[in-house]
Amino acid sequence: MTDFPNTGQPRQSLLNLDDRTKKRNAAEARFKAYGIAAIVTAMLALAILLSSVVANGSSAFRQTFITIDVPLDADKLDKSGVRDLDVMKKVTTIGYAKLLREGLLNAITDAGIDTSLSDKEIATLISKEAPATVRNSVLANPSLVGETLTFDLLASGRIDGYYKGRVTLESAALDGNTSPEALMLADALKAEGLITTRFNWNFLTAPDASDQRPEAAGLGVAILGSLYMMLVVLFLALPIGVAASIYLEEFAPKNRWTDVIEVNISNLAAVPSIVYGILGLAIFINFMHFNQSSPLVGGLVLTLMTLPTIIISTRAALKSVPPSIRDAALGVGASKMQSVFHHVLPLAAPGILTGTIIGLAQALGETAPLLLIGMVAFVREYPAAYTENAGLFGEAATALPVQVYNWTQRADPGFVERASGAIITLLVFLLIMNAVAIFLRRKFERRW
Repeated sequence: MTDFPNTGQPRQSLLNLDDRTKKRNAAEARFKAYGIAAIVTAMLALAILLSSVVANGSSAFRQTFITIDVPLDADKLDKSGVRDLDVMKKVTTIGYAKLLREGLLNAITDAGIDTSLSDKEIATLISKEAPATVRNSVLANPSLVGETLTFDLLASGRIDGYYKGRVTLESAALDGNTSPEALMLADALKAEGLITTRFNWNFLTAPDASDQRPEAAGLGVAILGSLYMMLVVLFLALPIGVAASIYLEEFAPKNRWTDVIEVNISNLAAVPSIVYGILGLAIFINFMHFNQSSPLVGGLVLTLMTLPTIIISTRAALKSVPPSIRDAALGVGASKMQSVFHHVLPLAAPGILTGTIIGLAQALGETAPLLLIGMVAFVREYPAAYTENAGLFGEAATALPVQVYNWTQRADPGFVERASGAIITLLVFLLIMNAVAIFLRRKFERRW
């Protein structure tokens, strides 16, 4: 007896594929090939994007310096002779620039370098930021006056671009800010060891610079502003989002009103970020009259934008805890609140932390809402109030993505390099935050 009915058709072996099976296998093979092609295309696009950013921005972490001996002439820097700071502050950067030019001319003469450039043209090798650097050093330590000290000073943006491949002898011939002779003089100074290109920590610590000084521009204030805003988002979005999620998932009755709330939370997660900027402008600045461009306003706007993401991820983490955990807690006499806070919430904590970090990473890269609330201020120096509470509430600030936007709007090619370097820095922060999220997930996640 056989289990298969006799249909009168000839039996076929499973090892011999019929036409229908061949078509099905061919369709599966094509679908697999499409998937592989999509992955390869995405990886190639990502590789092209990253290679372009790294190629353009890696040079921002290197800077060209000119090492010269600067005579700090007491007759020019302190005419009173008593090292009175009020008197010494009257000497502007113009007076210090003359001393730097004298030091550079002495270095060229001592090296035996011949040049047809005038003294004014030779001075263009040094950054316009250098006189302020020397002035700040002297005012911080007036006892330096009267000595001849060696300073590592920033080279001008054109000289720096020459050693990074951004400026050539051909382009210098058409550039009003430099000349081929200046570049050749720089080569002669480099051969003498007076010009070097090395890693530049100031790119990560220095504040922004004016349009004429791309070589001095840094990310210090932008990084600090982003840090302030992330702290505001963390201390507001996390407790509010988690509390709302616990109530909606564990305590709220299932009725029409909670359905409306849940639908609106899902819709808010898909709202363009620029809408939150308009909301922040209307509420926090126009209505509540908070100071424009302050980290507090930026943090509040980003908190509104991040809340839906944290609520959705937290509810998903709470749902992932098996109902048997709740039933067991209630079965041994625990109250509803005890079962949630003593059993469910600790088990859902890895998912909550992961969602929070992803929400913070999303907020860190947002630009549009910050532009609408005016966080495009040019912050030249570290505000003194950044060391006090007022730094959070009153001082103008900027953020990493806004700094990228600002630099791309400037004409000097050196700022394009700076913008790419800032993108690399931002990507590193985002990678670190996502790596922390993955670590927390794998370390504390429970398998049910």
